[in-house]
Amino acid sequence: MALTEGWGIEPHSIEYLPVGAGSYHWSVVDQRGTAWFVKVDDPGVEDAGFDDAFDRVGRSFGAALALRRDAGLDFVLAPIPTATDAAVWRLTSRYALSVFPMVAGVAGQFGAHRPEDRVEVIDLLTELHEATSIVADTASRADLVLPGRDKLEEALQDLDREWTGGPYAEPARKLLSVHAGQVQRLLADFDRRVDQVRNTAAVWVVTHGEPHPGNVMRTPAGLRLIDWGTVQIAPPARDLWMLTPALARMLGEDPDGDVDDVLARYTRATGRTVTSAGLALYPLWWRLADIAIFVDELRRPHGPGGHIAASLTYLTGYLESSRD
Repeated sequence: MALTEGWGIEPHSIEYLPVGAGSYHWSVVDQRGTAWFVKVDDPGVEDAGFDDAFDRVGRSFGAALALRRDAGLDFVLAPIPTATDAAVWRLTSRYALSVFPMVAGVAGQFGAHRPEDRVEVIDLLTELHEATSIVADTASRADLVLPGRDKLEEALQDLDREWTGGPYAEPARKLLSVHAGQVQRLLADFDRRVDQVRNTAAVWVVTHGEPHPGNVMRTPAGLRLIDWGTVQIAPPARDLWMLTPALARMLGEDPDGDVDDVLARYTRATGRTVTSAGLALYPLWWRLADIAIFVDELRRPHGPGGHIAASLTYLTGYLESSRD
């Protein structure tokens, strides 16, 4: 068994945990009564991309391990290294296995941070960003390429004929047809922002990528930042935009509180000025990346109900909420 070979863990009991998204999780108790949080990642890519995807997961988790072990960042909930000091184990050609300590605590839900929590979170991100030199050669660098853009642009060129992938394909085509001009303008705006942000590459930092409340765990020992699969060297705004009103607006919520003091706190601590171009780029990146995912899913062969029905609902929400 991989747990025994990779970590010397002899399982006594294994319980599936229906938590998180995009990965599979189990609670494993070993023969000595120690509990472990076991994670299996599916990169969700085509067969030809599995090696690259595994390498990205390995580099991200390896960076998290270095941040905790070498930079001394106790709030980084990093994986336990294998017997060969690797952060992940290649379980199969498709799946990556990692093991974490089982920590007592409660994570929040995806959404905007509460005003009363923002100072704590900005202080964690300040410490993280200041540790960039520790992982400069480990973490991958952001390429500022929008994932799934090729499929989205292909769909935009395929609006003049019926989509036949399944019951939600044609409704998706009609919806995208109404908003095609809007999506094209968002893509053009994205490209302009990328050009502005790329010029700041000399002052990029190590970023978590998704420091929303769902990835912040409150424990008896303090806050822990979890889910390190998206680590990159990138503009500070890749993390910091999630503490601005932009996230609430993207989710159709009313922004709560003034974030200027929080960003000023970050600048005082780090000496870095957070650019408006960066803060504008990442909400746009998130919106367009989700739109691309949902459009691609809805064009592919599918049946009724379940996850794919939700994709149409989410796509409608994104497009209708940003109507020209």
